[in-house]
Amino acid sequence: MTQPLRAGFAIPGDLGAPTGGYEYDRRLIEAAPAAGLELMHLPMPGGFPDPTLDEAAAARATLAAALATSRGPILADGLAIGVLDPDRWPEGLAARLAVLCHHPLGHETGLLPARAAALLETEGRVLRAAAAVVVTSHETARTLAQALSVDPGRIHVALPGLTPAAPAPRRGAPPLLLGVGTLSARKDWPTLVAALALLKDRPWRCVIAGDASRDPEAAARLDRLLVDEGIDDRVALPGALRRAQIDALYAEADVFCLPSRHEGYGMVVVEAMARGLPVLAADAGAIPEAADGAARLLPPGDPAAWAEAIAALLDDPAARDRLAEASLARAARAPRWEDAARTVARVLAALPSGDRA
Repeated sequence: MTQPLRAGFAIPGDLGAPTGGYEYDRRLIEAAPAAGLELMHLPMPGGFPDPTLDEAAAARATLAAALATSRGPILADGLAIGVLDPDRWPEGLAARLAVLCHHPLGHETGLLPARAAALLETEGRVLRAAAAVVVTSHETARTLAQALSVDPGRIHVALPGLTPAAPAPRRGAPPLLLGVGTLSARKDWPTLVAALALLKDRPWRCVIAGDASRDPEAAARLDRLLVDEGIDDRVALPGALRRAQIDALYAEADVFCLPSRHEGYGMVVVEAMARGLPVLAADAGAIPEAADGAARLLPPGDPAAWAEAIAALLDDPAARDRLAEASLARAARAPRWEDAARTVARVLAALPSGDRA
């Protein structure tokens, strides 16, 4: 029997954190054995992408130790490796390194121009120095090639997988509008809230489930906006939730909304579609790729357009049914996590000195 390919997987911070990036990392680790791959978690400090000097040194030490104790390749999450200067990498890392880039760090919404430029400059050098790059969408692959001058031949797309789920009954009275994602500037929940404020005369309720601790200023602004618009009694912000709690919200929801200014893929869009939810999403980043024609795409940052689209679904159950059918059809053709793991396994197996157990 062929032994699995063993590789280190360097991930900063809490692997259990409720974000799309960490969800991808967790699912990849779980699916790896079915693809003949064993990913060994290499914990790295949690201060990235703004590490202290000590945190950056600790991250380099973790990578150096992995190089010294195994001949295998290393997969590193771009949240950390993207800001570690390649000139200070441990010797021999570049040839054995594949970087997992969820989306360019410099494209995070709300960054000052100088900070964004600095992140893109460092990340570009990192991605060009690594032996291979894994991305979660074709859109991100194009961005890295065009904006960061990464060789397209070294970029490999491993689309997020989809775990099958039972369709939601969609019988809310009033209908429940659901959003899932960190309460950050990039997710742009204020656009959804402003749209809902224009629809106070219609029956609806809303839950936006996401971690408020990663961008406290954005979370505080969202809280204030709900109060200022007078809809804080109709929009719930339950904070970061466990997987089972999120699944329960999907089952209760009638419509799914994602107003993000940018996504490296948009896993929650396809998750919602697996439940047969009608999806309204921003026409931004790789969201159109994730939606694959099954969502109604709307201009980012345009509350009036969002209000019009939400009203159309609230007023027309048949329109909701049509979008729900499109969602289920898209989910049926979505890849599985084993597909992503097989792609990553092929990438890592092609790197020098693959160490087999």
